[in-house]
Amino acid sequence: MTHLALSRQMDELLQSLYPADQPGAAVIVMQAGQPLLRKGYGLAHLELGVPVDPAMLFRIGSVTKQFTAVCILMLLEQGKLSLQDDLTRYLPDYPTGGRPITIEHLLTHTSGIKSYTSLPEWYPLWRKDLTLDELIALFKDQPFDFEPGEKFQYNNSGYILLGAIIEKISGMPYARFLQTQIFDRLGLTHTLYDDTARLVPGRVAGYSKGLDGLMNTPYLSMTHPYAAGALISNVDDLARWNAALTAGELLRPETLALAFQPYHLNNGDSTHYGYGWSIWEYAGDTFIEHGGGINGFACGAVRVPAAGVYVALLTNQDDSINDPNLVAFKLAAMAIGKPYADPAPIDLPAEALAEYVGVYAINEKEERVVTCEDGQLYSQRTGGARLRLYPYAEDAFFIKESAGDRLCFERAADGCVSGMQISRRLGSVERAPKTDRPLPQPRTAIELDPAALGRYVGAFELAPGMTLMVTLTDGQLYLQAPGQEKIALFAETPERLFPTAAALTLDYNFDVWGHVTGFVLTQGPETYPCRKID
Repeated sequence: MTHLALSRQMDELLQSLYPADQPGAAVIVMQAGQPLLRKGYGLAHLELGVPVDPAMLFRIGSVTKQFTAVCILMLLEQGKLSLQDDLTRYLPDYPTGGRPITIEHLLTHTSGIKSYTSLPEWYPLWRKDLTLDELIALFKDQPFDFEPGEKFQYNNSGYILLGAIIEKISGMPYARFLQTQIFDRLGLTHTLYDDTARLVPGRVAGYSKGLDGLMNTPYLSMTHPYAAGALISNVDDLARWNAALTAGELLRPETLALAFQPYHLNNGDSTHYGYGWSIWEYAGDTFIEHGGGINGFACGAVRVPAAGVYVALLTNQDDSINDPNLVAFKLAAMAIGKPYADPAPIDLPAEALAEYVGVYAINEKEERVVTCEDGQLYSQRTGGARLRLYPYAEDAFFIKESAGDRLCFERAADGCVSGMQISRRLGSVERAPKTDRPLPQPRTAIELDPAALGRYVGAFELAPGMTLMVTLTDGQLYLQAPGQEKIALFAETPERLFPTAAALTLDYNFDVWGHVTGFVLTQGPETYPCRKID
């Protein structure tokens, strides 16, 4: 296929994903140092009707992490740290409980430190500017999720601590270090630490889905994402960033190569993640990539070094059916002449599917339940959505449009299904042995007094600018999250409601007069207090 034909094919795909009257995207596809496609789609500002230009600036969320990782590697080359240095060498007051947490653990999401973005108490603080010490205080006394090196679990707290280490060693603020040591040196004139009060020419507006459609994204103080996700950039600067890394302008090739080596857990399993990038194999090529998601924005960036391909896709909507990281991957696959397609599903008889049904233990708190309904197999992790599984080989299943996620069942010596393995583009293989536990029984609903149903109705604040609505229609209660369809609610007790369509629980709180003050939303092991605001 000619470059022109390939460019047109990519353009047609992106036009179908980002309509001219909706939040949009900027894209660049580089091949052998030349742009194969550089274009904007959709709107940069809905209220003013301004279309996206590829030179415009977007929040890049967690793509920030690769910049932070490179800062650490620059300090490594300067002899100012070792990747095996203990966290407490630079932050001596950090309470590790005697655990040996290294800089490498922080880089690879294997420290076991609690990620602050998973804490319910973080959400009400979005609008408040925090000092670095206040940000670290959010999570430093939280219990560890696991011992260092035992597991991969994506962790924003680790990159906050890396930013603090950069500041401690360099003697300058993280944002200043980036500006002087990277942005100015490389001429990245459209990349900076975001500041919502600052006038930034070309900065696009970000959008989220609200209960009534699109809305301006809720405010988030950019002191919160910090070294884990506070940068804004454009596709041209990201392409320049990639070219500079490839050319050795910041790091020696052997140093940069460390970032692209998948970290291995204590048990030897690969995490498919290095330092600020995930690494996986597709059709014989190594793909190095990372996505980013933050209030109002989502993006994906992919490099295929052997083919000289780089893709950056920046969007200004944070809740879209079009995952930009997946779209960026598809563009890169097209650029190397190996377009992605899901495996061809095969048919399995009902008796074969029945063998997989059961409860699989992921860990002490989480499980995966596999069910079969109407000849279709489904999997649901604790607190997660129910996903349909499509067989493509014996004991092997995929999830549509996941581009690499696979679920394979294991068998014991007697031929019976004994467990499963889930492999993803990001993270280590998840193993779950099959248990003898029975399938969870459907939750039993009770009848509530129709005259009392109205007290459950209202608007409940999950986070600043993020509201859950409970409504009543024809005697049926419904829960609606921003940008989502309504789901029916049923009562387990007068204080506890639940939907059958999702693994959620709403435990209502009442004042002394019996008026609702809010509820606690439980999803899997996490709980989120929601205050009634209307």
